[in-house]
Amino acid sequence: MENMQCCVTSCDKSLDQNYWDLQYQSQATGWDIGSVSPPIQLYINQITNKNAKILIPGCGNAYEAAYLLEQGFTNITVIDIAPTLVQNLKDKFQNNPNITIILGDFFEHQGQYDFIIEQTFFCALPPMMRLQYIVKNHQLLNQNGKLVGLLFNKHFESGPPFGGSLAEYESIFGHAFAFNVLENCTHSVAARAGNELFFECQKNEQHVVQLYDFEGITCVGCQNTVIEKIKNLPLVLSASMNVNFTKILISSSAPILDSDLQQCVAYESKYTIKKAIS
Repeated sequence: MENMQCCVTSCDKSLDQNYWDLQYQSQATGWDIGSVSPPIQLYINQITNKNAKILIPGCGNAYEAAYLLEQGFTNITVIDIAPTLVQNLKDKFQNNPNITIILGDFFEHQGQYDFIIEQTFFCALPPMMRLQYIVKNHQLLNQNGKLVGLLFNKHFESGPPFGGSLAEYESIFGHAFAFNVLENCTHSVAARAGNELFFECQKNEQHVVQLYDFEGITCVGCQNTVIEKIKNLPLVLSASMNVNFTKILISSSAPILDSDLQQCVAYESKYTIKKAIS
């Protein structure tokens, strides 16, 4: 598996609130390009509904939010886990009623949005959390809501950032979202030219998207066997497992009984599968 390369580096540092806050305190923000990302700027320019509810998770210095405000958008929410950064943003936007700034964990956030903008948040997460990212975005989007932004189309020796590939993204987004666009980005900043994918995907409201905890797998071969067995179940449209074999994301045309899933993997007595707590 290509993405196993990412998992190795995801375990050597604790990417918690203290880590990210220290990056802002020490101004060690090498991912910051200093302005709105050009591909996202172009996308924003074609959104006609200025009252659309827009969320930017892991917002950093919020250049995209500032650009949205300049263009007259009225319902913007940004969230980040770093207290130093969030206080700076609250000071910067304190007199603007059109933006809500939240200090918090994206995965605990509640709300409903028409657009979620992805800009260097996905790549900052440990690869083992990518399935949780898919599920949370699916939960937060309104019917026909869109997730849009940039993803790295390369792997890195260490991270963050953590990279990936077009094939990997197609696999993990599965049937939870339908890609309207997933292509090489032609308007990247110079430092990232040739290494980014631009994407727009739409929430698939008709499909059931559920995350499960899994125990017992210790190798890629076993993982592949489990995934293929689950994919062959009636109603299942797609299934993906995270890089440390602890989570499975299943998209289906209707709810699947827990007992059917457990029976599917019962050929190994050590395997257990159960719904993850949202």
